[in-house]
Amino acid sequence: MSEIYNIIDKKKLDIVNKPIHQAHGLPNECYTSKEYTLVERKKLFEDKWIVIGSASSLKDAGDAKPIDLLGIPILIVRTKENQIKVFHNICSHRGLKLVNKPGKIKNVIRCPYHSWSYNLDGELMSTPHIGGMNIHEAPKFEKSKSNLKEIRSYIWLDLIMININNNEISFDEYIKPLSDRWEKFWPVKDRDLINHSKDYGYFKLNAKCNWKFAIENYCESYHLPWVHPGLNSYSKIEDHYHIQGLPNRFAGQGTVAYNPKFVGNEKLPCFPSWPKHKENIAEYIALFPNVMLGIHKDHYYAYWLEPINHELTLEHMEIYYVGEEAANSKKFKSLREQNHKQWEDIQKEDVDIIQGMQIGRNSPVYNGGNFSPVMDNPTHHFHKWVVNNIV
Repeated sequence: MSEIYNIIDKKKLDIVNKPIHQAHGLPNECYTSKEYTLVERKKLFEDKWIVIGSASSLKDAGDAKPIDLLGIPILIVRTKENQIKVFHNICSHRGLKLVNKPGKIKNVIRCPYHSWSYNLDGELMSTPHIGGMNIHEAPKFEKSKSNLKEIRSYIWLDLIMININNNEISFDEYIKPLSDRWEKFWPVKDRDLINHSKDYGYFKLNAKCNWKFAIENYCESYHLPWVHPGLNSYSKIEDHYHIQGLPNRFAGQGTVAYNPKFVGNEKLPCFPSWPKHKENIAEYIALFPNVMLGIHKDHYYAYWLEPINHELTLEHMEIYYVGEEAANSKKFKSLREQNHKQWEDIQKEDVDIIQGMQIGRNSPVYNGGNFSPVMDNPTHHFHKWVVNNIV
């Protein structure tokens, strides 16, 4: 029997998979239990393709960024060959964490403990005094067997995707159902045009709650009139439709009324292949487990989650435009600023809600919650994905 049943009653998980009108949501333990979170780390964050950052945030060779994924120390570097590589952020000698803060590495990644040093490709280059004083080699020690442990990675839409346990299907195959869905209005040839904005292209929010709340909230439009009255004024709840991707790797919502009201006469450039008759279409899709994507005729964003523990999540928003001029020229600066403010305000409204749900999960009478059979289908889709991957 699955180890998860030692933590959560099997009946509580089985009921999640029932038809939506009979189902309950994920039980409280999935949001409040440290023991459960270790299972989730293995089954969802080590076994699946996940996001850990954006390639454009490491602009130059030698740029390095550490990230701790539910306690797993990970290091992202840009090599001298301009490639993004991802490693376990530990020295092969005694397991010390190598890099503690973002910065530039000039030549080697040096362990501060015994000065073992690695190049940007993760190769062990120097082992001072390994064979005794001033003897830096040892006859039976093969350096190549002590390189940094590289993590399987892939760059997609500027996102750094990793599969820690190297046991998932290829990322091309993994993403194909979603990529094919978008082909009819955002084809692959247009996706290469995205440029990250340097001035109004990023913000970070701290959410004092479990990472799953952000995903399940993003999947549905049911809450718009009450949580996002500004957004609902031009993209109303009735203008939205559900998205439930099969195989079950993504879910979300779309709108047929994308038309933001920005001040000024300029209009942002649009993706050239986006059909005129679909220019008011926008889609907001959660790619499980930890990234929320927004595609529009004139910009794209990726809102990715960095879970720190079972009750704290860092939310990173990356915003992209069509071409370098739209992303970074003075001409479109006001529009970028307004768009940035719009999305930051909307996401802050959501953070207030999802933090309240974390508090609510401490109630012993809460049974995982009921679903609206009409409005909550994408959220139920996500809950079923969680259950079917942890058991």
